[in-house]
Amino acid sequence: MISKSINISLLATFLYHASSFTFHPIISIRSTSSSSATLNLMAWTPNSSSQQSLSEDLLSISPLDEYNAALLNEVRPLEYINPTVDWGTVWDLVVVGAGAGGLVSSRQAARRGAKSAMISMELAGGDCLNAGCVPSKALLRCAKMVREARKAALKNNEFGVSFTKKDDGREVDVQVNVDFSKVMERMRMLRSNIAPVDGHARGNSIGSAVFQGKGMFTSPYTVEVVEDGKKLGDANNPVLRFRKAVIATGGRPAIPDVKGLADAPYTTNLNLFNLQSLPERMVILGAGIVALEMAQAFAAFGSKVTVFARSRLLSGDEDARNIIRQTLEQDGVTFLEEVKVMEVKTLRPRGKDREQLPLMNLSITHKKSSTPISMECECLLVAIGRTANVQNIGLENANVNYDPTQGVLINDYAQSISNPNIYAVGDCVANVPRLTHMSGEMAKVAVQNSLFGGEWKMTSLVVPAVMYTEPEYATVKQVITLDANGHIVPTPKQSSIDEQLDVYQTELRSNDRAILDSSDTNGLVKISCVKGTGTIVCCTIISSRAGEMINEVSLAIKNGISIQGLGRNIHAYPTLGEGVMGCGLQFIGAKWEKL
Repeated sequence: MISKSINISLLATFLYHASSFTFHPIISIRSTSSSSATLNLMAWTPNSSSQQSLSEDLLSISPLDEYNAALLNEVRPLEYINPTVDWGTVWDLVVVGAGAGGLVSSRQAARRGAKSAMISMELAGGDCLNAGCVPSKALLRCAKMVREARKAALKNNEFGVSFTKKDDGREVDVQVNVDFSKVMERMRMLRSNIAPVDGHARGNSIGSAVFQGKGMFTSPYTVEVVEDGKKLGDANNPVLRFRKAVIATGGRPAIPDVKGLADAPYTTNLNLFNLQSLPERMVILGAGIVALEMAQAFAAFGSKVTVFARSRLLSGDEDARNIIRQTLEQDGVTFLEEVKVMEVKTLRPRGKDREQLPLMNLSITHKKSSTPISMECECLLVAIGRTANVQNIGLENANVNYDPTQGVLINDYAQSISNPNIYAVGDCVANVPRLTHMSGEMAKVAVQNSLFGGEWKMTSLVVPAVMYTEPEYATVKQVITLDANGHIVPTPKQSSIDEQLDVYQTELRSNDRAILDSSDTNGLVKISCVKGTGTIVCCTIISSRAGEMINEVSLAIKNGISIQGLGRNIHAYPTLGEGVMGCGLQFIGAKWEKL
């Protein structure tokens, strides 16, 4: 326990607001007058009623059990005191944001000898750890187990496995049930196990000074850390002067302008993983990666899931869309296309006990019904895309140009197009893939170019992406496009260049590993090359192990290995990866000399 001095009036304010569950906690506390008392502020404590409200309302983390308390003590310590800063200090690199991009850039800079600082406003680890990759994959693993168990529970199933119990001496089938609360508890446990890697203590031990608060640019070379409970300009707020800076503020869920939605108890990825009761009916606005991963998972758990697609599922390959749709429909997911939500009405608010689910009514039209129809649900998941966190952080003071929704405008070196001393990485950047590994790689680019005179170009990046449904959907291509001024702009749609490509495709239904696993009957590997050559442009894979298989093709594109090279590479037998080799053999076979 660390003892701190606190002004009596601040103590009274803390106690009053904590009792009404509306207080935003004061994380870093300094003595503000000679008249003071001593207060020992506790760490996040499991099942604390006052802290529960703080963790849920302020940080979107609930319930405050032992696992979430352990998470918060790593990534948002309640007793955290910011480092003392002298005005004369000039930091080599100051990073605003503590997600994947912020963690990698600040820590790599420190490891390479730079005086580095990172400012964490909410939860270190960002969306990936707290509300994205980590918790979602924990749920997907449980959903896969449920589907496999149900296969084994079928009478006379092909695997020779059976679940039976005795009833009056007779053997009867066992029903596969899901304990949703246990599924969520497992997710929280695993997330808390991973959290220390992203935590403040780890960052400080590496040599990157971690500050907690909101980073606000006050000039082209200064950032003020607005500590919790304070305002911009308060005397005790740390002010960091820098030679170079990285903006890594991430993004947030985009919310459509729908009548009644703003006042409805809808869900986004930020609070989806707080659910403690399984919704009987789930409606998902959006048909992208987050939407489809969670649609399949919650359908497996037992929810009646309906996906509203504004236009079509996913983007890119038509064959892939059809396979994913058919698979999810077999798992019980219903799709409605060309949906327009007219209004959302709240029939029952979320329960005060945090376990009672709300009830909403949606008025919609869709492709097969131009007349409005009604649909009720206990969980409305909004997953239509992301908006960059670039407003209200002082970018105007730093002379950093940005698009209000798309993000910071950068050049091929990850530099702001208007301030060469400031770089930007991750989801807060316009026209780049919003992926955790993209954020991490951009951070490496920013550190090399900002501190070491590098010329590492964004256009050199080859970025794979994976949707972790079953089967997985993986793609890879070079994704960065520049305009005439060297600024990153939206990548042309694939359809505009398809006519310039030769396509080689392998169906996995004839792959021996797929046959032996009784899986991937609809799987495929599709590799596209520059017409008349073996130069690989892009690849799509549908397979239970697509996320592992795509890395081979990523390496080939990155290093100029032709599709012929993939075909000549010896692949272990039997593996699904032979599907990649099969595309290469098609190219080779077309050029064989024959007697």
